[in-house]
Amino acid sequence: MNACPQYGFFRDSVRAPLVAGFAVWWGWLAVAPSYREDWLLENLLVFAGVPIFVWLDRRVGFSRLSTLAVFLFLAAHVYGAHYTYSEAPFGFWLKEVGGTVRNPYDRLVHFLFGLLLALPMRETLARYGSAGRGWTHVSAWIWIAALSTFYELLEWGAMLVVAPDLGIAYLGTQGDVFDAHKDSALAIAGAAVTLAAHFLFGRRT
Repeated sequence: MNACPQYGFFRDSVRAPLVAGFAVWWGWLAVAPSYREDWLLENLLVFAGVPIFVWLDRRVGFSRLSTLAVFLFLAAHVYGAHYTYSEAPFGFWLKEVGGTVRNPYDRLVHFLFGLLLALPMRETLARYGSAGRGWTHVSAWIWIAALSTFYELLEWGAMLVVAPDLGIAYLGTQGDVFDAHKDSALAIAGAAVTLAAHFLFGRRT
């Protein structure tokens, strides 16, 4: 979809309610977070991600499903940012139900990173790439794998440069030395689920 003067992201009948709902959700969670410094660091993803998504949508023309997926991921992310991932109440509920030894909310969101962002990534590559349908899906999977790994490095770097005093509290490793590896693996697995389902059952484009 080419950009046009009549384009209006916030006037779309689906996008506008999503943006409004997310703004209310974000605003509510911005009030008195558990650790303000950690909240600010975690929300760098939101401050950068939303404008980039709007800019990309003007050029790519994301499907409504992709738009919904992006905002669901961001909603899950800002919930974790309010409490810190390792102290998210929903994670403690999952811990009790699943009998895990740690709060698994960060694992869930990393899985959602791949599960929910793989489709917009595929649509972006389909818009700008010239590869066949199969390779577009594989390329999207590789991009998600790369971005999930890059995010782990970026998270570590931000902690060292911006707020070294937050340390493990920000990284949320909860004592697991392989935390970053597992987070990336879950994102890759989530992307594999979405892309395989789309390849098998989605539109043949």
